[in-house]
Amino acid sequence: MRCRGVVLLVVGLVLSACGDGGGTVASPRPSAGPETSQSRPPAPATTTRQAEAPVVVLDPGHNGGNATALAEINRQVPAGRGRMKPCNTTGTATDAGYPEHAFNLDVARRVGDVLAAQAVRVVYTRESDDGVGPCVDRRAAIGNEALADAVVSIHADGSSAQGSGFHVAYSDPPLNEAQGEPAQRLAGAMLASMAAEFPVADYIGEGGLSGRDDLAGLNLSERPAVLVECGNMRNAREAAAMSTPEGRQRYADAISAGILAYLRR
Repeated sequence: MRCRGVVLLVVGLVLSACGDGGGTVASPRPSAGPETSQSRPPAPATTTRQAEAPVVVLDPGHNGGNATALAEINRQVPAGRGRMKPCNTTGTATDAGYPEHAFNLDVARRVGDVLAAQAVRVVYTRESDDGVGPCVDRRAAIGNEALADAVVSIHADGSSAQGSGFHVAYSDPPLNEAQGEPAQRLAGAMLASMAAEFPVADYIGEGGLSGRDDLAGLNLSERPAVLVECGNMRNAREAAAMSTPEGRQRYADAISAGILAYLRR
């Protein structure tokens, strides 16, 4: 994700870079309580998963308090492939000032509502927009600990105003089995569902897909994971859509359709 400012997704270019009863119970939309860098989102169980319902981790990129905690988010953390990178970043914003971190969380909540209605257990890497982080390595760990069937990091880009369209990033070359065929299949399902509603990016990737080796959330994932850049917040047309509840629901519906298509294969 292109971020302007001082990653989570789930992207100069800086990328940061969710049932019990046999699949009949799903998590509700999270409350918007305060969060700090010391109060990370609670981690799911770390060993076995008792429920048969699919588990999806939704990772809304960045956080609303990042800009006031520069020492924390600039702290170096493992990023995979032997690299280190900043804990997190501030994200971008529209020219009118609508911040990416708010867009990411609202879209993630809407996706979570759709998935929960389909008996999918949803875990969020953060549940409010006034905290700091979590760091990118912790976001990956939440997906790993949840034994997630899919991890989707949600972002918006901050490229030049002429650039437009969405793209889907995945770990390439893969570092483990989950990052291979499963993640590429998840990326393909997401590409198909997003392309039915939105143009593919004309400034990055190839045909809406972008293999990356520099995104910590993808590098450190042991589950099928992708990062969705919903569009370019610096493009006036896309910024207008992202700034409305109706527009954000369209993005959420497309992301949900991609996740459900992947889970049903």
